[in-house]
Amino acid sequence: MRRSFLLVFCFAVLGSSSFAGGYQVRLQGHKQTGIALIGTPFAYDASSIFYNPGALAMIKEKYNFSLGASAIFSNHVFREQNTNYEARTDNPTGTPFYFYGATKITDDLSFGVGVYTPFGSSAKWNEDWQGRYLIQDISLMAVFIQPTLSYKLNDHISIGAGLVYAIGNVEMNKAVDAGNNSSVHLEGNANALGYNLGVYFKPLDEFSFGINYRSEVIVDVEDGDATFDVPSSLQGSIPTENKFSASLPMPANLDFGLAYEISEKITLAAEVNWVMWSTYDSLKFTFEKAGDRLNSSNPRLYKDSWIVRLGGQYKLNEQFVFRAGAYYDPTPTNGDYFNPETVSLNTVAFTLGMSWNPIDRLEVDISYLQLHGLESERRYEPYQFGGTYKTWTIIPGFGLSYSF
Repeated sequence: MRRSFLLVFCFAVLGSSSFAGGYQVRLQGHKQTGIALIGTPFAYDASSIFYNPGALAMIKEKYNFSLGASAIFSNHVFREQNTNYEARTDNPTGTPFYFYGATKITDDLSFGVGVYTPFGSSAKWNEDWQGRYLIQDISLMAVFIQPTLSYKLNDHISIGAGLVYAIGNVEMNKAVDAGNNSSVHLEGNANALGYNLGVYFKPLDEFSFGINYRSEVIVDVEDGDATFDVPSSLQGSIPTENKFSASLPMPANLDFGLAYEISEKITLAAEVNWVMWSTYDSLKFTFEKAGDRLNSSNPRLYKDSWIVRLGGQYKLNEQFVFRAGAYYDPTPTNGDYFNPETVSLNTVAFTLGMSWNPIDRLEVDISYLQLHGLESERRYEPYQFGGTYKTWTIIPGFGLSYSF
């Protein structure tokens, strides 16, 4: 029993600490969210700092500021096969946010800074549900700070690059299969570096194309706190107060997008995202105390995923622009190593959005995203735990942009 617990413990902690499960938060601009989260072929505003740094130099105004937030309402359902047992989450509301500011240093050179949250999630299962030894509740977030330079080579092409400084935090509770309502509380922080590169190409007035590469970010968790509540008979092998460390990847992304104005009012767009989850192939965990019993390295075996996005926008007049889109996001997880701390399934998503110009230079952006995680059978082999999962999520968002 003790060895089984330790193996599962290592899987659960690392899965959550790395913001794994295929869950990325691309809600970094509400104009982009409304059009199926397509961003690389557009130079909307300072949110290009995230979606395509190359497009930043194409923004016409001297100064541009953009801020916004979303509210994530999600629910996960687990059903045990061949029984009537069912468990549902009572997840807290997630609140990803962004802020960008950009200025033109010269007519061709632009500088900007972005603060945004590209990874994070939360889940809260009942304390006594059947998967409590894998997870009870979890809260995790990564905040990225990105200074960015963008240069316009000519009227048709521009390039950009940003340095990313990442700040991550995770907090988690789970039951321990050691009797007497045993449990563990885990909390850790980490900092890391990465980068963001982009190219924006507009060969014709009605056509634009973009490429964006966001690097893998290696998160090194050092001296995380692990607090165990276990019987005194186990405290020799599982110290009550412990420290842990781990080295974890947040995957690189390569995005290709194009947009075409078929008329003065209608623009169609498409984008493909290659998310390089295969870098997350194993889990390594090191404890400060009793390391010979607790340390572990185990397979996760994620695979790369390809996301296809389609969307369009309609410009009603100088005040209102409406957007809509859809995409399919396949899960990168391995069906035999599926941990419900982040329930990632093959997902179909639909988006809506609107921009309103109530006064000159000010835009109000509203977006709506709805995701359906398709019902799927998943297992967690190290603990012989499995069943059928499905999810749904709705995400309204609100933002403001101002330029002068």
